[in-house]
Order: sequence, then C-alpha cells, then structure tokens
Amino acid sequence: MIGVTHYLVVSAILFTLGVLGIFMNRKNLIVILMAIELILLAVNLNLVAFSAALGDLVGQVFAMFVLTVAAGEAAIGLAILVIYFRSRGTISVDDVNRMKG
Repeated sequence: MIGVTHYLVVSAILFTLGVLGIFMNRKNLIVILMAIELILLAVNLNLVAFSAALGDLVGQVFAMFVLTVAAGEAAIGLAILVIYFRSRGTISVDDVNRMKG
C-alpha cells in the first residue's frame, strides 16, 4: 500500500530538482520558471497527501489556490519574458542587469 511516506519522498525529489534547476542553471529564464513550477508542484503534493491522510479537505482546497496562483505566475512571467525578448532580443538572465534605471 502506498502511504504518506511515499508521497513525501516523491515530493522531496521534485523539490530538490526544482532547487537544483534554479541554482545550476542561471542562464535560461524559461528553465528557472519551470523549476519554480516544480517547487510549487512538490508543495501541492504535500498538501494533498496530508489532506488525504488526515481526512480533511482543507489541504486540497489550499492546493487548488496554489495552482491558481501558479497559473497566474506562469502567465505573467511568460508575458514579461516575451516583452523583454522583443525589446532586448535575448532572454539571458545575465542581461537583466541592464534593466536598472
């Protein structure tokens, strides 16, 4: 039988992959956004696993709110990325320092 421990292990692996994706790849902004989505997915998996284990729906409702915020974050992040690419011609994270002032 699959217990909460299995879900926590999968969630820890997803969270670690997300953190490593942010720290190991500092060049590509799309990969950083995808790594943030992996971290949010790991948090949602924890919320749903504990909600199901405790028999309470609050964790699942909160996971739906997190999914809504993540979708908004992805949409706004990609819109900003498209606008930045149109003006600069690149999406390299190193070139973002030029946006000051």
